[in-house]
Amino acid sequence: MKPKFWNWVTDDSGGDQAGSRTLYLDGVISEDTWWGDEVTPQVFRSELFSGEGDVTIWLNSPGGDCIAASQIYAMLMDYRGNIRVKIDGIAASAASVIAMAGTEVLMAPTALMMVHNPLTVAIGDSEEMQKAIDMLAEVKESIINAYQIKTSQSRAKISHLMDAETWMNANKAIELGFADGVLADDKRANPASAATGGETYAFSRRAVTNSLLDKIKPPPKTAPQLPDGIPAESLEKRLFLISH
Repeated sequence: MKPKFWNWVTDDSGGDQAGSRTLYLDGVISEDTWWGDEVTPQVFRSELFSGEGDVTIWLNSPGGDCIAASQIYAMLMDYRGNIRVKIDGIAASAASVIAMAGTEVLMAPTALMMVHNPLTVAIGDSEEMQKAIDMLAEVKESIINAYQIKTSQSRAKISHLMDAETWMNANKAIELGFADGVLADDKRANPASAATGGETYAFSRRAVTNSLLDKIKPPPKTAPQLPDGIPAESLEKRLFLISH
């Protein structure tokens, strides 16, 4: 069986996230594994609609076949639950189209998104070349449809971004409307630190530095030990000898 470029995971741990569904889209959105005998659009659809509730998608893909991406986008848009897309690596080309189906799109601070014009390979005479050009123009317009629904940017601006092959970090993608936020680090919002006076990372670092300095300091000088006291009887004997 040909490998799939997606993988479903369900949390059965019994915790707060029990029953939640996570979809991992990792790697090239390949035409071969989308139209093969075993891996088809129907398989993806059946797996998507086999459960209910919200879905989290971890997306890391350089792109691939735009028709496969279009079908995945349409299926995700048709799904009743919320779709939270988390881009942890890259969402480029066709993968950026899939990201547009997210009810919420979050990017890691180090993640990238890229949009560009669709590509194809064509052979033949001038008529065949013109058909390929016209086809690419229509494909571009269909991709702009998805970008415009998500970003509310003008078609002209989106077209210019695609012409320029625009790369966006998380902040740029949020500014242009392609993403909604940056993935947060829950560890940095630990309420336990607030209970201890709201220690910050800088405070902790200073405390560690001070602790290390304390360890390398020379030991403090101690006062010399005084000899034990002399009994009064002994002193009286010595004085008696001295006087005689």
